[in-house]
Amino acid sequence: MTGFFFFNQIDMQSNWYTYLFHVQYLGLRYAGWQKQEGVRTIQGTLERTFRHSLGEERFKILGAGRTDAGVSANRAAFELFSPVPIELGTICYQVNQYLPTDIRLLEVREVGKDFNIIHDVAWKEYRYNLAFGEKFHPFAGGYLSYFAGNPDIELMQEGLALLKGMHDFRRFCSVDKITDNYVRTILETSFSRHPQAGLGYIPEQSYTMEFKGKGFLRYQVRIMVGALIDLGLGKLSLAEFEEALSGQGSGAIAIQAPAHGLVLENVVFRNI
Repeated sequence: MTGFFFFNQIDMQSNWYTYLFHVQYLGLRYAGWQKQEGVRTIQGTLERTFRHSLGEERFKILGAGRTDAGVSANRAAFELFSPVPIELGTICYQVNQYLPTDIRLLEVREVGKDFNIIHDVAWKEYRYNLAFGEKFHPFAGGYLSYFAGNPDIELMQEGLALLKGMHDFRRFCSVDKITDNYVRTILETSFSRHPQAGLGYIPEQSYTMEFKGKGFLRYQVRIMVGALIDLGLGKLSLAEFEEALSGQGSGAIAIQAPAHGLVLENVVFRNI
């Protein structure tokens, strides 16, 4: 709610400059995107670093979404509202010198006053990295989740294909009192061997799931992954999986897969 409050405040400042940044980060050491008192967050770290770099207190940051604790991003996005112009050619380099090594600004551009970082999202893509079989080296633990057992990969792929399209995902998310519409559309899904499987610290039995959609419900991707793993391990039948996609029944169909396997791969906007 804090971000939307800032947006409303800033929207009244018609003379403020608006910039769109893309950023990547490893979420392992952070309590999520949104700034919170007493804990390390991505937004909080960015704000402190911009404050130091710009020498300016009167700026605000609003993200295109809020990743949970432990979730990483390869190309997330945020808006920066500033009462003074910034130098586009040097700002990323300048701020990156002071950011911790697990956060990096990628690029920046100025956007118009009519740009809305929440409503102008065309689609988001999430990737989930997971491994089975022998437990992997701890160094891979920051971006790869481990599951014991040898699942039926073909059955998992079949379940993943069923997720594509428009469905009532109330059983694949965290239900709350605020949300009254659980229908979402998944544009694309894929399941493949991890591109670095067998290299370095990434074990042979490593895989990547990808989900592309306009928007996702709270914990939706992690619960979908959890359900697919249960499906592959025989803890859930394909019939039960399909029934849950109709919104029938109550309660989440599976527990959330661990956060550290999840990566916000990309955020794409309309008309820019």
